Amino acid sequence: MTAEYRIAENRLGGERTLVVSAPDGTARAVLALSGATLLSWQVRSEATGRLTELTDGYRDDKELLVQDGVRAGLLAPFPNRVADGRYHHADQDHDLLPGHHGDRLIYHGFAREAPFELAHATTTADSARLLLHTTSIRPGRYPGYPFAIDLAVEYTLTARELGITIRATNVGGSTAPYAAGWHPYFTLSRPIDDLTLHIPAHTLIRTDAALIPLPGEDALLPLDNCPGMDFRTPKQLSDAVIDACYADLTPGPAGRIETVLTNSATGEELRVWQHSGYMHVFTGDTLARDRRASIALEPVETMTNAFNRPEHAAALALEPGRSRAFAFGVEYAVP
Repeated sequence: MTAEYRIAENRLGGERTLVVSAPDGTARAVLALSGATLLSWQVRSEATGRLTELTDGYRDDKELLVQDGVRAGLLAPFPNRVADGRYHHADQDHDLLPGHHGDRLIYHGFAREAPFELAHATTTADSARLLLHTTSIRPGRYPGYPFAIDLAVEYTLTARELGITIRATNVGGSTAPYAAGWHPYFTLSRPIDDLTLHIPAHTLIRTDAALIPLPGEDALLPLDNCPGMDFRTPKQLSDAVIDACYADLTPGPAGRIETVLTNSATGEELRVWQHSGYMHVFTGDTLARDRRASIALEPVETMTNAFNRPEHAAALALEPGRSRAFAFGVEYAVP
């Protein structure tokens, strides 16, 4: 009988986890049910022949609870910031931080802290698929978001690739603003300075000092006018400090948009893929621990503060009874 991928229950301190392992020892992933959060992704390295950690996730349950850096967080119903924690939708004003008069920073939605359960799993000799589900986003649960959204997250693990699909279904009676994304940190060496980055983007999103995009067309800066932030030709990160969103992404020959991180010394690559949306890049300079030990390459459906941008209203609108999915993932490769 051919051995199949295995899924085992475990714990990270007080948090329940799922451990997914390839039968031949080529891949391993650990997921926390809290937030359906990826804690670890290991692949057998072509350079060493051993399982190698390719992500920089939460190390213990305390880090997972604090959410510093939003390590591998699933971002829904909005990625990145909502300016001043307020937005206007369907002729109504909404306040995500009612009663807060000082720091009104809110970012990356609620899914990253929501309780998920394993709804279904399928294993074969070549892959494992896990479907996790939550019904926690409901009116009255999260201030300023009076909508009912079911979230289903499918993880697919193979020997060299991790794929994720977030599917949202509006189970309420009114149209909801909604967008998704992912906030993983990757590394092929520490620090990241010697790694090479390639982003197939033609536009940089310009922001103010609070990292909120400028109004209208002022937010769109052609990368021809910003060579220091242009990674259309792969180049070494060196000491670049980046916390920025890239737009107008170009698909490759296979139809997938790929942002590629390369260790030139070993030839190893991480190809972060998506089919649409934007790519947000953060070099980890302000993390509470291990600054610049990893780089966040974040596939997102929309730019920051999309809830307050009229040009995004139609794309955000999730009507009652309708579902929308956002798919992305990462592949380990040695060309």
